[in-house]
Amino acid sequence: MDQNNRKEKKEIDRRKFLKVMGAGAVATTAALTGCGDSNRTHSGAGGNASKAGYGEMTYRIHPHNGDKVSLLGYGCMRWPMRPKADGSGEEEIDQETVNELVDYAIEHGVNYFDTSPVYIRGFSERATGIALKRHPREKFYIATKLSNQSNYTRENSLAMYYKSFEELQVDYIDYYLLHSVGGGSGIQLVHDRYIDNGMIDFLLKEKEAGRIRNLGWSFHGQVEVFDYMLSLDIPWDFVQIQLNYVDWRNAQEGRNVNAEYLYAELEKRNIPAVIMEPLLGGRLAKLPDHLVGLLKQQRPDDSVASWAFRYAGTPEGVLTSLSGMTYLEHLQDNLRTHSPLEPITPEENALLERVTELMLNYPIIMCTECQYCMPCPYGINIPGVFAHYNKCVNEANVPTSSRDENYRKARRAFLIGYDRSVPKLRQSDYCIRCGICEPHCPQSIRIPQEMERINKLVEQLKQNVEF
Repeated sequence: MDQNNRKEKKEIDRRKFLKVMGAGAVATTAALTGCGDSNRTHSGAGGNASKAGYGEMTYRIHPHNGDKVSLLGYGCMRWPMRPKADGSGEEEIDQETVNELVDYAIEHGVNYFDTSPVYIRGFSERATGIALKRHPREKFYIATKLSNQSNYTRENSLAMYYKSFEELQVDYIDYYLLHSVGGGSGIQLVHDRYIDNGMIDFLLKEKEAGRIRNLGWSFHGQVEVFDYMLSLDIPWDFVQIQLNYVDWRNAQEGRNVNAEYLYAELEKRNIPAVIMEPLLGGRLAKLPDHLVGLLKQQRPDDSVASWAFRYAGTPEGVLTSLSGMTYLEHLQDNLRTHSPLEPITPEENALLERVTELMLNYPIIMCTECQYCMPCPYGINIPGVFAHYNKCVNEANVPTSSRDENYRKARRAFLIGYDRSVPKLRQSDYCIRCGICEPHCPQSIRIPQEMERINKLVEQLKQNVEF
């Protein structure tokens, strides 16, 4: 390709990026912060973030109803835990810390909180409701889900729906989702969970009655199901999709669709996108050192995570981007990123494409630690096993051969770290490949096969044999 053709192609790619990402890629701060309809009684707007040294939170306006939603949303799947006082060794949600996190978030402009009946073994809604009840109802938007993944009967689905109101202590839900659409048996499962039992018709009537303000769904799985949901004669108010700079053009294992397609289909229909997994289960905040170096060369004062959030928040059709912020420092870093958000530039996008290409050469397991696979009937800490393996991959501590120069160092780091992070009775060697976990994984990971692969590696390292 000659120099002129390369230049022309580069300019076309740049124009395409700006078109997809919207004028927000070159927008001013004033345009980003937006302004709500002053006549609305439910603005949902939070406090002034500038009092803590942040700028003004970036908000997006819902195109259908004028909701003024913080671009940073609080995902309530990873609330902090503490040991129970009864000495049982069990854990419970640390409600006092949850209250403090919610207070800080609302004070600094966050107003969208996303939970589910199945998060944190069924306790997330209650903890979220307790924390939010202490604030005026017009200060926040609450999102929860019909998570009827194992029992699709109308009776169970209705019970789950009404229970959410009780746990959250509200008389209406701002954003209600059909949870985790697209996995399992595909379109047939959509009919089983939502259509044949009459639940979609019921939820549409609840929306007419005002008990649901916005009705949507979260997507995990096959493009055929995504397209089918959009083909239904239902006025969806929003759709929750997985979007990050790795998934934008790369379909992960078990999927046949990437985020670029999902977002484009929603944009065509003027359906706002709610973004989940902007950090890809935390992996985009814990990159290998050489990839961190590439990002730090461009923005030395910014966290690695901020690149992923800026990417997820740049498209104009994104209503909010969710983050499960367990610790105050995570919340503070995300507030700095979103107050206000600086959109990703075309040059930065090219850098992230390079980072993605390098990252995909690493044999990590695409686990987001969502806990949907838990509890394992045999006690295995599935997310913990995968998290340790991925950590060692990122730190170059997974030996590929006993003849490697750093074999002894990597072997020691892998085995000692494994025993420290995952109790022996909860490690991969206790997996019997029953397969109960696999249908629940939204990333379509072949969990038994991955457990077998990790266990084989562990045994080789323990025996110190050549491989």
